Amino acid sequence: MSFIETIKERAKRDKKTIVLPETMDRRVLEAASIILKEDIANIILIGKEEDIENTSQGLDISKATIINPFNYEKTEELIQKLVEIRKNKGLTYDEAKRLLLEDYMYYACMLVKVGDADGVVSGACHSTANTLRPALQIIKTKPGTLLVSAFFLMVVPNCEYGSHGTFIFADSGLEQNPTPERLAAIAASSAETFKLLVQEEPIVAMLSHSTMGSAKHADVDKVVEGVKIAKEKYPQYKIDGELQLDAAIVPEVARSKAPNSEVAGHANVLVFPDLDAGNIGYKLVQRLAKAEAYGPVTQGIAAPVNDLSRGCSAQDIVGVVAITAVQAQNK
Repeated sequence: MSFIETIKERAKRDKKTIVLPETMDRRVLEAASIILKEDIANIILIGKEEDIENTSQGLDISKATIINPFNYEKTEELIQKLVEIRKNKGLTYDEAKRLLLEDYMYYACMLVKVGDADGVVSGACHSTANTLRPALQIIKTKPGTLLVSAFFLMVVPNCEYGSHGTFIFADSGLEQNPTPERLAAIAASSAETFKLLVQEEPIVAMLSHSTMGSAKHADVDKVVEGVKIAKEKYPQYKIDGELQLDAAIVPEVARSKAPNSEVAGHANVLVFPDLDAGNIGYKLVQRLAKAEAYGPVTQGIAAPVNDLSRGCSAQDIVGVVAITAVQAQNK
């Protein structure tokens, strides 16, 4: 059974309710029809009934719950709650009402906040900023978490490395240029996520263009310091670096370049030094190795809210919803 099929089966065992706010996009409604048919999750669609009906012509979404913010019985309660949450920022009643009626991502996050839903998936036709801003304002970060970061779950076909070709690449979607402290936090969050989703031991390599001092540069120093912090703060995980990519995943190279590392040659969680490297890396593997790339999936929010690539397919959305549901099981 493939990785994503395993995730779907786990989602089915304890069904969660996921909100899809981008009902103006047919791909989202196609995904909803598949999710409902396969019984992966309960689905809430936000929008006007007639608009959803027009966009979903030929699709069976009859089992979805449709919430129209303009006439839903709880809208007034959600407005009041949003004012309360953002009162320290000076949000007025009228501004809260406008946000909820004009930006369905805010409405989706409020449904999670009040316990009417377990997670949100958005981003098919909105930017990452528009997806995550409401989540951070309303749901906020997970207690004890330094930052919200994003990863891609990569499944590489016919691959002997990682966990049977399965890896987490982080941060590949959000944190532009993390400090050593933030790199360490990304490593820990990614290890926890790998253990949850793949159900195998995470082995974390913090990547660089240098392996164990082979090059000298401020960029290398950042990763070295991040490794030091990670080992001190998160001793429960196998984390090491700085490692070049080949030393991180290829045993033969690791024996030559980093013979004393328990991570080198065995890594399945790859922490990139900055967003440029992470984003380029995942796209190279996706396009050239024909890998399945699920994400960007977020970690560190108090409830799962996940972003989509604007180039996603309906099947991509199904996969991210299944991952979101499994994350929600572990909330």
